[in-house]
Amino acid sequence: MDNRLKNVLRPRPNIGLRSTVPDGAPTAPAPASRPSVMQAPVLVLNATFEPINVTAVRRALVLMLKGVAQAEETNHAEVHSTSKKIQVPSVIRLLSYRHIPQQSRALSRKNILLRDRNTCQFCGRAFPASELTLDHVLPRSRGGRSSWENLVACCYTCNNRKGDRTPEEAGLELQRRPRPFTLHTSRQLMRLIGFRDEKWRKYLFY
Repeated sequence: MDNRLKNVLRPRPNIGLRSTVPDGAPTAPAPASRPSVMQAPVLVLNATFEPINVTAVRRALVLMLKGVAQAEETNHAEVHSTSKKIQVPSVIRLLSYRHIPQQSRALSRKNILLRDRNTCQFCGRAFPASELTLDHVLPRSRGGRSSWENLVACCYTCNNRKGDRTPEEAGLELQRRPRPFTLHTSRQLMRLIGFRDEKWRKYLFY
């Protein structure tokens, strides 16, 4: 279904979305590498209206087209298929209740960047995911593990500056201590995004 959406669903041009690339960051030469409406965050509610996750517009549309979820809130953008147009969702709700286990998320690059809010943990600047890498706080050459407590989002400039050293040796300071991505972390992120999207706020009642 994802591959079909890539070919069929196309966002309308000139919808007025602002770039999230900060001042001074390299500008991507190709439009495909720029922030897209299909990558915008969507709040996911359980059937009971409890907020449980944040996903991308593309995945939200897949769930809606499969009949798994319905839009509760939409924004001003639209996507077009061969037969109809669909308003881009801002909040979706699952039609069947899903049990959410109280456990940490899987350790992955995507979840590390989400936990760190696409922000370099050394210089504190936000970047697109394509301009970030993962850094081992304690280098692997010194026994550092690939774990939630030792991996952080890092821009390429800071990564090159740090090299195979500890932050202290490289004259760098961590913005915050890295911790596992738990349900509590996920809800904190929902609240932060909710401050920017007023359509989310009435669902973030916990």
